[in-house]
Amino acid sequence: MKQFKVYGLGAALVDTEIRVDDAFLAELGVEKGLMTLVDGNRRGELLRALDGHLVEARHASGGSAGNTVIATALFGGECFMTCRVADDADGRIYLSDLQDAGVSFPPPARTDDPTGKCLVLVTPDAERSMNTFLGASEGLSIEQLNSEAIADSEYVYLEGYQVSSETGLAAAIRAREIAQDAGVPVALSFSDPGMVEFFPEQFRKMVGPGVDLAFANEAEAISWTGMSDLADAVEAMKDTAKRFVITRGGEGAVCYDGEELHEIPVHSVDAVDSNGAGDMFAGAFLFALTEGEDYPTAGRFAGFAAGTVVSQWGPRLAPEQYGTLRDSFFGKR
Repeated sequence: MKQFKVYGLGAALVDTEIRVDDAFLAELGVEKGLMTLVDGNRRGELLRALDGHLVEARHASGGSAGNTVIATALFGGECFMTCRVADDADGRIYLSDLQDAGVSFPPPARTDDPTGKCLVLVTPDAERSMNTFLGASEGLSIEQLNSEAIADSEYVYLEGYQVSSETGLAAAIRAREIAQDAGVPVALSFSDPGMVEFFPEQFRKMVGPGVDLAFANEAEAISWTGMSDLADAVEAMKDTAKRFVITRGGEGAVCYDGEELHEIPVHSVDAVDSNGAGDMFAGAFLFALTEGEDYPTAGRFAGFAAGTVVSQWGPRLAPEQYGTLRDSFFGKR
């Protein structure tokens, strides 16, 4: 038996979520629904503008892969996370959150760059627009990889956001190679439509000869495959991954288990904040797979978990909610 359910690799960010309206996004030139990389000056500009618009703010450790492995761990599976934080207040908060969830991690980096941060602007329709200052995460590299932990994991999970960093991309490629040499399945999240659109060559390098499992939303799948509709994108995705999941927001999801395509119904809720929905879906899906569930069951559990997280404020559930949600779906184990 492997020690870890999932080995994750991705940016470590401390999120600040703030409620705004669409007029604010337009005024500041923020692209709605996408992740945009910003430098220190742009981040300062946004913070100054938010000073007069702030209604409610919430601070939490975030980052796509981090949210996913924390979800898997809190559902009951020990995980490992390769990330890069500074030895500063935000870095200590981030690592403390990982530790509390039962996620192992490398020590903080010796760097003058601060721990990465993300301003998450949430509009009344629950859509999130992310403005990310990578900070120390920009230096995530092969040096932070733990080959022994990769080989001792049931899945390796790669965050697509790493295509925007030269060293992060190299680390993701090397992690895939180590995993494949060790016979460990590799899962890849496409992360964001903007990443797929602006970094196609880097994504091709990350995918390499193909991955075992891919997570994408409908827009990402269509953009990646160059198709015009979902049906054609589904067929084309088979050239990228042996198995895959395509989420469709309010229309549920489809998952391909290597043989059959399964429709996953949506878990209908009153959406408050979509930040973290895809990360939660992936974390719940991977947990279910590593517990021996089939793809349709993993998809229904993931949809249930993602629907629960979008019904409240913040990218993750309270720690005690994970066990309750798991038990309400599967029964006590």
